[in-house]
Amino acid sequence: MTDVRNVLRRPCTGPAVWKGPDLIDSGEWVLRLSPAQIDELEAALRAVRERSVPLLKVTAGDFPLPTLAGELARIADVLENGRGFVLVKRIPVERYSQAAASTIFWGVGRHLGMPVSQNASGHMLGHARDTGRSLADPGTRGYQTRARLPFHTDGSDVLGLLCLRAARSGARTAVVSSAAVHNAVLARRPDLVDRLYRTHFLDRREEQAPDELPYTAVPLVSWSRGRGSMRYNRCYLESAQRFPDVPRLDPADVELFDLVDALAASSEFRLDVDFEVGDLLFVNNHTVLHSRTEYEDFTEPDLKRHLLRLWLALRQGGGGVSPRDVIATQSSACLGGFRHHR
Repeated sequence: MTDVRNVLRRPCTGPAVWKGPDLIDSGEWVLRLSPAQIDELEAALRAVRERSVPLLKVTAGDFPLPTLAGELARIADVLENGRGFVLVKRIPVERYSQAAASTIFWGVGRHLGMPVSQNASGHMLGHARDTGRSLADPGTRGYQTRARLPFHTDGSDVLGLLCLRAARSGARTAVVSSAAVHNAVLARRPDLVDRLYRTHFLDRREEQAPDELPYTAVPLVSWSRGRGSMRYNRCYLESAQRFPDVPRLDPADVELFDLVDALAASSEFRLDVDFEVGDLLFVNNHTVLHSRTEYEDFTEPDLKRHLLRLWLALRQGGGGVSPRDVIATQSSACLGGFRHHR
């Protein structure tokens, strides 16, 4: 019988394993929209408006992109089978109303996958902006604050962000390969690797239904059909400790979290992303961790930082992920994950 622990101790390989410095000068992860492609987006927007299709009912067929659809198919493949993130530059959002920008964002997202609910309220298109709330409030989530958000994953297959307005300063975005972080833990602290695969408890931040537990129990790394997925959010791991029936964190758990945080944030592994107004960032949460620095905002309401936010279930992974499943489990479908060396 195969020793599962030996299998898990193999390093991951493939395109999902990368280091930031190796990608800095590469344009492979950036799609710069041409004027003709922007014209296609605007023509698709007009088509939706002429037919009066409600936003949440817009499909890829309702949002025709004769040539850009091919690029988006390539992006979907990169998200699922490649490095796991893509930056699209630059949609001229200053031309559009918020409603128009939302339709364009939604239409592009529908070419990549199926939007799923982002919270217990069933919001399908979210808004990332400072609401004045604090992460000390267990009912608050990071995108509702201007606080620093260390490297973490969201609960969907793919996170999509469209920047409508930038902060006055800060809000620096970065991404890192979770497979590369996994390999570094294996190389530097093999005694901690097994803890990646143990059950951990994540606070659901008051997003549970009345009959559900207020936390989920999942491993940080899991495998299915030969693909791996890392789900990590230290804030939620630590805030779950407020529940008396959640097991206490061991000192070794804290060591593991410290190591993951240090590796992800190090210049050896992370890639800083110039995420500017009009840019679209798509991140596969199974293979990529993302972060944002604290920011200072403008005082004028119409100048404050504002991102549109989508959670997507990948098309190509086979099967589907229901909105309730995404919120309820915050776990891995292992779509578009990394692989072990064989």
